[in-house]
Amino acid sequence: MTDQTGPARYAEKMQRILDAVALRQTDRVPTAFQASFWLARYGGITNRELMYDYDKACEILQRVLLELDPDLYYPVHVTTLGPVCEKIGFKQIEWPGHGVGDNQPFQYIDREYMTADEYDDYIFDPTGYYLGKYLPRIASAFEGIEELPKFAGLYYHQLVVNMRHFGNPGAVRALAALQETAAEAQRLAEHRAAFTRKMADLGYPASHAVGTNAPFDYFGDFFRGAKGILTDMRRRPDKLLEAMDKALVLLLRHAIAGAKASGNNFVFIPIHWAPDSFMSQDQFKKFWWPQFRQMLLGLIENDLIPVCLWESVCTKRMEVIGDIPAKKAIYWFERSDLVEAKEVLGDVVCLRGNVSPSLMATGNPEEVDAACRRLIENVGKDGGFILDCAFGVPDESPLENVRALYRSVHKYSA
Repeated sequence: MTDQTGPARYAEKMQRILDAVALRQTDRVPTAFQASFWLARYGGITNRELMYDYDKACEILQRVLLELDPDLYYPVHVTTLGPVCEKIGFKQIEWPGHGVGDNQPFQYIDREYMTADEYDDYIFDPTGYYLGKYLPRIASAFEGIEELPKFAGLYYHQLVVNMRHFGNPGAVRALAALQETAAEAQRLAEHRAAFTRKMADLGYPASHAVGTNAPFDYFGDFFRGAKGILTDMRRRPDKLLEAMDKALVLLLRHAIAGAKASGNNFVFIPIHWAPDSFMSQDQFKKFWWPQFRQMLLGLIENDLIPVCLWESVCTKRMEVIGDIPAKKAIYWFERSDLVEAKEVLGDVVCLRGNVSPSLMATGNPEEVDAACRRLIENVGKDGGFILDCAFGVPDESPLENVRALYRSVHKYSA
């Protein structure tokens, strides 16, 4: 860390990132830091403690940032969701101490949370569908909320008379449980806001405040499940496309409002269903890319910077996904070759990544240093590159390997 004051350090780091996004040459290759349960290893605590103890998680991440000195950092509160998950009775993940062991990472449970015959319900009235069917399936605190009337269509005296349903036993229980959840969620939000301010004062910009998903991933991950979404492309393609058009508007609205409210212009988008092996190129062009491109354009038109994490290998997609305005987004590739990505996308987007997880976890510092040098000198040439791990710091990574990555940008120039 330099002798700069916090505000000066923050301004320098943010400008370095913004210059990289604009594909301008920077004084050195910038770095970003993202980790989930590696922080527990660094801090000598269990994954469960990290998941539940807001103060401890903040203290550990602050120590990490002061030691590694990255230009961007991933907010720790994405990991510390244990108390809120318990209050809401969240059913879509199992987390340390709640379904998995105290030192295991949390696991997403792939299920069919929306049946195939419910597309029409979603398309007609997404909010009604959420309240009546979806929310009670994914979190026990919502169980009973479906006893409330469907408000759309109620008016005048009908609306007044139907207020009695707020006294239904299930609705009363649900509203009480949600009030308890709200209090814990507010406590988490206040911790996050205070930590973000503190780290900004010390000179460290947060990588984002809000995230979103591609419309296809939104349905595939969180509604239909893997089997459901893949069969929907063949059995009910028109319904899937119509539902994604509907969801695009909702997802975009949330992302823009959240980012504007936070003052952080980066929007993080983890991408799960675009890899080369998940669908054909024709299916990608029909079902995945058009709606996602509209999302990217919507964010860019609102002066926001999409940070797209392309998981797995997306090499076949590169020619297609370059069709967005230049110098407005970050493409973070997990396993695609960044030298090849530089050739195809180097004039369009800032690239980020991607020291391999296996090297970080099982290699030695010299090998990590060599991999970073290769990326800095080849991908970082002429700007437009942020050095990072492939998908955050792997939980098993030795500290010396992580240190080698963040030191490398001070040793090698693009």
